[in-house]
Amino acid sequence: MTTRKQTFVIVGAGLAGAKAADTLREEGFDGRVVLIGAEPEPPYERPPLSKEYLRGEAGREKVWVHEDAGHYESAQIELRTETEAIALHAPGEVELSDGERVAFDKLLLATGAEPRRLAIPGGELEEIHYLRTVLDADRLHERITKAGRLAVVGAGWIGAEVAASARQTGCEVTLIEGANVPLERVLGPEVGAIYRDIHTDHGVEFVSESSVERFEGERRVERVALSDGRSIECDFVAVGVGVSPRTQLAEAAGLRLDNGVVVDEMLQSSIHGIYAAGDLANAYNPLLGRHVRVEHWANALNQGPAAARSMLGKGEPYTHVPYFFSDQYDVGMEYSGYAVDWDEVVFRGDPASWEFIAFWLKAGRVLAGMNVNIWDVAEDIQQLVRSGTPVDTSRLADPDTRLTDLIPTHA
Repeated sequence: MTTRKQTFVIVGAGLAGAKAADTLREEGFDGRVVLIGAEPEPPYERPPLSKEYLRGEAGREKVWVHEDAGHYESAQIELRTETEAIALHAPGEVELSDGERVAFDKLLLATGAEPRRLAIPGGELEEIHYLRTVLDADRLHERITKAGRLAVVGAGWIGAEVAASARQTGCEVTLIEGANVPLERVLGPEVGAIYRDIHTDHGVEFVSESSVERFEGERRVERVALSDGRSIECDFVAVGVGVSPRTQLAEAAGLRLDNGVVVDEMLQSSIHGIYAAGDLANAYNPLLGRHVRVEHWANALNQGPAAARSMLGKGEPYTHVPYFFSDQYDVGMEYSGYAVDWDEVVFRGDPASWEFIAFWLKAGRVLAGMNVNIWDVAEDIQQLVRSGTPVDTSRLADPDTRLTDLIPTHA
């Protein structure tokens, strides 16, 4: 008597989905693996799209998760590009945009997120760019290489990185932000001010505490009208005002939603056998004691495999310390931890030199740390975050004190 082999379906062929498919094979799963992606490209990584790929310093082959075009076939992963999953049907069937229905035993949702769009007058004008896909990056790269005046709306990570790349490519850049400084929501006013200075020192005009009311122009955008009455002349616009998780499929299937698909520490949703990972997943992290949705590369890299192992019954609670990185001009950084409110920010080194570490603390405990142009310390920072114990802030600020000396032996 032969045993029926299982079918695992992964909806979303980004980094999380691709790594999940790979992990299923690496862990010995010999059933059918179907990887469904709406884009025409094979799975790729998004961080270069606002940096070296956007500037033309890296070719498309450098963004693929696997440079070997035959990887998915050789791994017996059925990669379906230009295909959308449009509905989930009980008792375990996904309907595709081409009309096919695929029955599954386990399902992983890794549909990612999509840019928030500005619903304001003039939003339909030409030369208003949003950056999410490799095709978006191709179009924006083509425009940036022609130089001219770029207005970037939003000074979060994407907006700040696009502004830096455009400036490095020779564009005149105005960076428009509703807060007082770039990245204020994530980094706070002290560290945000450092990033403001980094941009202005590189010739970017920074406009703060003002929102965009409308785009103006005949056929293409020519001006950005601000709420304070100012008008920014431009040749093109890049908008980076955040993303929203793609929850349409999950919502229609009746999964629990709250800022994404709510999953437990094993990355399983409210419906048994359906999992979520990456930008879509609002996952319970036992280390942090809360649900967290993280929109960064490392989260997709780690959650995809973790979800795959859970699907196989080999999983462990997902307790990774959130991590992300950013490169702007000659300033590179790594951020480890999760800080939404804090008592103080402690600096190790001189922020004015753009070579320092910043720590966010609450009740003396390190919630997060960011190393800027200082390397090989991210793991030590993560250990400090993991320890959850108060630290001596004077020693934390002292460059002559090794970070490892501040980590409790039980951490």
